[in-house]
Amino acid sequence: MPKRSNSGILGTIGKTPLVKLERMFPEGQSEVFAKIERFNPGGSIKDRSGLNMIVEALRSGEITPGRSVVVESSSGNLAVGLAQICRYFGLRFICVVDAKTTEQNLAILKAYRAEVEVVDERDAATGEFLPVRLRRVRELLETVPHAYSPNQYANLFNPKAHQSTMHEIVEALDGQLDFLFCSVSTFGTLRGCADYIRRAGLPTTIVAVDADGSAIFGRPPARRLIPGHGASVRPALMDPGAADDVVHVSDLDCVVYCRRLVAREAILAGGSSGAVLAAVDKTLPRIPPGSVSALIFPDGGDRYLKTIYSDDWVRENFGEVSHLWKG
Repeated sequence: MPKRSNSGILGTIGKTPLVKLERMFPEGQSEVFAKIERFNPGGSIKDRSGLNMIVEALRSGEITPGRSVVVESSSGNLAVGLAQICRYFGLRFICVVDAKTTEQNLAILKAYRAEVEVVDERDAATGEFLPVRLRRVRELLETVPHAYSPNQYANLFNPKAHQSTMHEIVEALDGQLDFLFCSVSTFGTLRGCADYIRRAGLPTTIVAVDADGSAIFGRPPARRLIPGHGASVRPALMDPGAADDVVHVSDLDCVVYCRRLVAREAILAGGSSGAVLAAVDKTLPRIPPGSVSALIFPDGGDRYLKTIYSDDWVRENFGEVSHLWKG
């Protein structure tokens, strides 16, 4: 039997704060709360998914410490979460990342003694890294003895981890929740939250936040600058009926709303958090006054200091746009 998942550092995963946003939107329009997932020990909501998938694989005997090799594809956050979790359980971990993975994340992975493979060529058909990362994972599974992939894109223990995420939100708000805004990538978070909402019979409207250039909801894939939400391949976990509405958000929207968030609320958040805020702003005309909305902020902004929070990077990619968040 594996060690209990609530022991040691892994016992701090979950129970993240729900913070009321007081300055982002017009007063009296709606109460807006943000679930701040950066407070997980690995720095993101992916800690929840990673822990649930690994603990279940340990319980079922699919993996054994000291023998098994965990192999997974990740753009960053799950990689860090799994690196910490595998280090705790004594599991060898090979992570397949890509050229967009930051130097900071690579350094964190190496500090946890994860073995890192960087994919630097894009898929010819989509122009994205993800299909190439997935092919490399399959190769490793075929060639590395005792290799096992949690496969966050299809593993049902990914969304199951987020039923507790949703329970924490509902409990903190005494069940009074009219709208939930959640970004999508593997579809794990949104599907898990939706399953909880439907099972509890809550009247909450679920809004999926996707990236321009993402293929999740059937649009043609296109190159995107900011990782964390969206995908070039529709994930196996995707449930078309899980969301009541879908809002697509541009890379520039992510930058603008991340910058507004830190200026107005002093919250340094990651790109997908900016995407969720942009989606709320786009949806405000349809949100009844006095309603309660919850947003999931998947990670913090400290891993985006050289992109979203770099004036030079923003200027290079979007031109001079600082007027969109200043004043």
